[in-house]
Amino acid sequence: MIELGMHTDNWRVLSGNLRMAVASAVKYGLSHIEFGVIHGQYFIHGLGYEPSVSLQSNPRALKRYLDQNGLSVSQIDAAYPMMGPDGSTFGVQYVQQAIRFAAEIGCPIVDTTDGATKPEGYSDEEIFRITCENYKQCLEWAEDYNVVINVETHGPCTNNGDFLERLFRHFESPHLRMNFDTGNTFIAGLDPVEYLRRFRKYVSHAHVKDVSRELAAAARGEDTGIACSEVPIGGGVNADNIKGCVGYLKESGWSGVLSVECFGSDENIRQSIDFLRGLLA
Repeated sequence: MIELGMHTDNWRVLSGNLRMAVASAVKYGLSHIEFGVIHGQYFIHGLGYEPSVSLQSNPRALKRYLDQNGLSVSQIDAAYPMMGPDGSTFGVQYVQQAIRFAAEIGCPIVDTTDGATKPEGYSDEEIFRITCENYKQCLEWAEDYNVVINVETHGPCTNNGDFLERLFRHFESPHLRMNFDTGNTFIAGLDPVEYLRRFRKYVSHAHVKDVSRELAAAARGEDTGIACSEVPIGGGVNADNIKGCVGYLKESGWSGVLSVECFGSDENIRQSIDFLRGLLA
C-alpha cells in the first residue's frame, strides 16, 4: 500500500514550526509526517521558528501529541553527510541518537545522505572505505533497535549509481535501504524513473519533489540536490518523471510512504497532495 506523508522541512523556509506542519497534515488528511532532528539545541528552534525536533526532547510526549493528531512518523531525517571524515566525527553519533529516538516513538526509518560536495583531499576509494566504516557503526545500532537506515539520493556519491550500488552490496543488510528522491535525481541530471528502477529493491521511502523550469535551466547537471520544490508537485518540469515513478511503484507492488517536499504555503501543499492523490487513485 502506498500512503502519503509530508516533511516538516517544508515550513523551514517560512520560519514555521512543527505544530504548523502537523496542522497542515491534519487539514489534508495525511497519515504520516517526517521531521528532521537537532542533536542538541538551536535557538531558532527554541523560539518556535524551526520545524525540526531536538533529540533532547521527550519522545513519549511527542508521540502522544502525534497520536492525538492521528499521525505516524514515516521517517526521521538525520541527513548529516556520512560520506567522509566529518561523518565519522559527527554523523555517526548523530545517526545513532536518531535511531534511539526513532525506536522510542515507533518510527521505522532514519534517513541519511552524503554532502553537497565530495570531501577535499580524499580519493573515491578512500571515501568509500570511510563511508563503509561509518555505516557499519550505525548499522550495529539499527539492528539492535530494529530501525532501518535509509540512504537518500542527495549528493555526488548517492547520485552515482555505481558508488551507491557498491555500498548496498557491501552490506546486503535489510537494515540499509534507500530513500529515493524524485527532485534530487532529476536536478543531478539523471533520469529519475531509470534510477528508481535500478534501485527499486532497496527503496523503503520516497521524497517527492518537482522542479521549476527556471531552477532546472540554472542548476540541472550542476547541483545534486535541492531542499524542496518551489512549485507545487505536478506544476514543474519534473511532473512527468514523478508520474512515471509513482506508476512504476504501483505496478511493482511497492509499499511505503511518499513524503511531500514542497514550499509549505497552503496552496502549494493543497495542489501537491491533490496531484499525488490523483496518481494513486
